[in-house]
Amino acid sequence: MAAPFAAEIAEYLDHLRHERCLSPHTLAATGRDLAAFSAFCAAQGISELARIDAASVRAWAAELRRRERAPASLQRYLSSLRSFFRDQLRRGRLKHNPAADVRPPKRARSLPKTINSDALNAALNLGAGDDPAEVRDWAMAELFYSSGLRLSELVGLDLGALDDGAREVRVRGKGGKERIVPVGGKARAALVRWRELRGAWAAADEPALFVGARGRRLAARSVQRRLAAWGRRAGVGTHVHPHRLRHSFATHLLEESGELRAVQELLGHANIATTQIYTHLDFAHLAKVYDAAHPRAKRSRT
Repeated sequence: MAAPFAAEIAEYLDHLRHERCLSPHTLAATGRDLAAFSAFCAAQGISELARIDAASVRAWAAELRRRERAPASLQRYLSSLRSFFRDQLRRGRLKHNPAADVRPPKRARSLPKTINSDALNAALNLGAGDDPAEVRDWAMAELFYSSGLRLSELVGLDLGALDDGAREVRVRGKGGKERIVPVGGKARAALVRWRELRGAWAAADEPALFVGARGRRLAARSVQRRLAAWGRRAGVGTHVHPHRLRHSFATHLLEESGELRAVQELLGHANIATTQIYTHLDFAHLAKVYDAAHPRAKRSRT
């Protein structure tokens, strides 16, 4: 039996790719989620969208739980399905969203660990020798920590994203949203060194800021491997990866400034609740900020 509603899924993924401008990673994950649901429907003899109901979706979720899928994975599966059905509603192919009321089990939110500020600064201060690969890796680590970029944002950077003095960088975040973030002085110095060496590596028609020895844009997996190797060489003392550097950027900046809204803007978070969790703020700190800042919460000085 052919995979049910394969054409509708392909059409939806094209919509996400060209109109929503989602990242290749997100597109691949969504495609896998929908393909898994399509295979489940085929096994159940469901070949038409109109035959899918909430019971079908709950049965699929139950099957995933029997396979011991983690709550976080179940949340993603159902989120992919709800979004797909919303698109089918918009196109007039469904009269209701069968996944709308199906909720996954709650999951405990784990927070990424930070890198000790002193250890990280000591490693970055070592700089790099004359090897272009080491200079590039050092520049990437500096930029991640200086500006709090996501991995996809750094990989997608072109030379034109930096201003002439490299004091700011324009990045394209989730959903294709652009934002401008500052670049610190140490990161600027590292980027200047890398750009001096990049020309010897980069292909003539390659716009990417960070390239590999073959002259083409570094892939996300390559950046992860190179950062881990840089961390080991520099003696950071813990595994270094892009998200940990981003989390360290946010945490260290918040600890020094206390400016939650500013950190939210720099990270590109649409919802401040995401920033609150991401930077592991506790309620006592938020309450203190509220009491000090809100005009209806300030205590009388009389």
